[in-house]
Amino acid sequence: MFVYADNAATTSVSKTALNAMLPFLTEQYGNPSSLYSFGQNAAEALQAARETIAKCLNADPREIYFTSGGSEADNQAIVSAARLGARKGKKHLISTKFEHHAVLHTLNKLEKEGFEVTLLDVHEDGVVRLEDLEAAIREDTALVTVMFANNEIGTVQPIAQIGALCREKKIPFHCDAVQAAGHMPIDVKAMNIDMLAISGHKFHAPKGVGALYARKGMVLTNIIEGGAQERGKRAGTENVAGIAAMAAALEESCANMEENTAKIIPMRDKLFAELGKIPHSKINGSLEHHVPGTVNMCFEGIEGESLLLMLDDAGICASSGSACTSGSLDPSHVLLAIGLPHEVAHGSLRLSIGEYNTMEEIDHIIETVPKVVDYLRAMSPVWDELQKGQRPHLI
Repeated sequence: MFVYADNAATTSVSKTALNAMLPFLTEQYGNPSSLYSFGQNAAEALQAARETIAKCLNADPREIYFTSGGSEADNQAIVSAARLGARKGKKHLISTKFEHHAVLHTLNKLEKEGFEVTLLDVHEDGVVRLEDLEAAIREDTALVTVMFANNEIGTVQPIAQIGALCREKKIPFHCDAVQAAGHMPIDVKAMNIDMLAISGHKFHAPKGVGALYARKGMVLTNIIEGGAQERGKRAGTENVAGIAAMAAALEESCANMEENTAKIIPMRDKLFAELGKIPHSKINGSLEHHVPGTVNMCFEGIEGESLLLMLDDAGICASSGSACTSGSLDPSHVLLAIGLPHEVAHGSLRLSIGEYNTMEEIDHIIETVPKVVDYLRAMSPVWDELQKGQRPHLI
């Protein structure tokens, strides 16, 4: 049996998204910047997609800018707020220790340019505390950037409360919503979000297309120069086919969100319940504040890389964390941020399921993972030492 259980890394393109994009790869391939009607047909498709995405986020269409994905949107939002703050003498930025690297690496770059960055603790449950944020805010704070849902452990942050605090303090608030869009309700107005990033391939659109929401009045700094596209804020001919697909996929995901969530949560909870029976295993992150489909666990005495390879042999696609860092042998910065020791963090497994998964596939995972863990532990010198009491169990 083949089981794709890595939907947090990427999703398949839905039939709805595929049907939306095909005309713009074949018959309607005009450049939306062209003045003739063939090009203007593409421009109209862009506007329709902008309106659809804005409606899904409760934004104004003029507040939507198309990008190559979530990473570009995050970069532009953070750099824009930093540049605006610097012009006002504000060079302090606040984020959390377990953000996606698109955020953390951008903050690192700004630190080298003289900005000061405060990274908030996310505690053992993987949730930032509002009081920690309030204590970190200073007179020279130029931006707060906190992700909606963590890409590895699936914990959801108190976005509405953070937004309200930032609005009260008159500090721009950026939210990386890549893992939440299409899976959880997002209302940028009600949540007081000033800038927000989404990426199409997380909700059944193609890879390589995303969007940045920037509230009216937010001054954007160009990351890509070269043309007047996206109202002069993002140069480069728009990916019309991908954008049309992203709008269709987001609209479909939002329309079916309640139904999809009702299907996914029982599968997720069964994974937690059954895999949690494996001795010396640990569920990572709060289950109270959680996206529907993400399961992250650690198994003591094994290496996550070996676990993934053996699951692959059994037809199961999974990960040990973010796909962007899966080539690294270092333990996940997310798991270290919630307080796990290196030895435990190395034995992590992330399963992320969606509405296309079935309970039969979940049962296959539940049957396979314990066998693989037992096999790996049987050949592990670390597990042997743990069993003999030569070193203490950490889980």
